[in-house]
Amino acid sequence: MAQGEFTAVMGASGSGKSTLLNVIATIDRPSSGSILLEGMDVAEMREQDLAAFRRDRLGFIFQEYNLLDTLTVAENIVLPLNLQKRPVRETQDRLQAVAASLEITDQLSKFPRQLSGGQRQRAACARALITQPALILADEPTGALDSANSKTLMQTFTVMNQSLGSTILMVTHDAIVGSYASRILFLKDGKIWNELYRGDRTRQAMYHEILSAMAVLGGEADVR
Repeated sequence: MAQGEFTAVMGASGSGKSTLLNVIATIDRPSSGSILLEGMDVAEMREQDLAAFRRDRLGFIFQEYNLLDTLTVAENIVLPLNLQKRPVRETQDRLQAVAASLEITDQLSKFPRQLSGGQRQRAACARALITQPALILADEPTGALDSANSKTLMQTFTVMNQSLGSTILMVTHDAIVGSYASRILFLKDGKIWNELYRGDRTRQAMYHEILSAMAVLGGEADVR
């Protein structure tokens, strides 16, 4: 996976999507092979180094947001920087920049319960971005959203990727969501079965390519 790429991983249930994400996230250890990120084999890192690696070089976006209800949106977003003990001025500068990029500046003083599902996911995106990670991992990020908020979130991902240069690896079963990616990997029985590159295709054309591939693969795809 190249720097600055937006890749989606798709496949039937049990194909290995979540396992792949967990191994790359260093949550699980691979039984064989290597996982190289920025030239480092994370599969060989010592346990005491992995926590700092996850905190500093990986960003996570989950289906359930994982925002802390007792903290404001701003406090949730800057939490990773506070754990890194970054200077206050740098923290505030990064907060304002990422909030403006994702259009949530007006929500910074609110608490998560005061936001819509789409706004909470954008706050989660801001938290993932603020450490300027080498890779952002997204596990079914639209799973808890309706179609309108899903579209808004994927437009946010597009901004993150194309305007902010974020490298994104996303697991999804939704063909519409997958059509926003520049590359699709289809898994079958833990192996890459096929891949699609968006190239000059429109999103609509990519969507139909995904549906065709999933039909041949025999997996389910959400066609919302």
